[in-house]
Amino acid sequence: MSELLIRHGEWVVVCDGKKALILENAGDTKFPNLKTIKVLEQKNPPTHSLGTDAPGRTNSSVGSARSAVEQTDWHEQAERAFLVQLVQQLDSAVASGKAKSLILVAPPRALGMIRPAYSQALKGAVRAEVDKDFVKMPVHEIERHLTGG
Repeated sequence: MSELLIRHGEWVVVCDGKKALILENAGDTKFPNLKTIKVLEQKNPPTHSLGTDAPGRTNSSVGSARSAVEQTDWHEQAERAFLVQLVQQLDSAVASGKAKSLILVAPPRALGMIRPAYSQALKGAVRAEVDKDFVKMPVHEIERHLTGG
């Protein structure tokens, strides 16, 4: 990964479908110093307690055939809801001027869920997207990986 310059005051948002770290660079581009502003975590219960019913059945419109309806992926729905909520918080931070620009770091699957929820203002504030899963790393490791330091 090439070296990423993180501007003073810029937000770095590291997330996946269950956790988000909102960091701010208290240093400068040469010596970044990421400080944690907020940590968001989703309590994601096991699948067996999310959807307890058996998959639904449907009748064919012609004849008497019946078929199963695909089971809802409750974890995916919960991840999507968590990420949409995160985007709404980032959007209000941009709208209020708390965040002028940000770098988003998330695995490709999470980025795919986040992008459709971007507002125009947030889209304009996102300076870079990094498709990596760094959410379980300590902040100094995230900093090192992003800046190539």
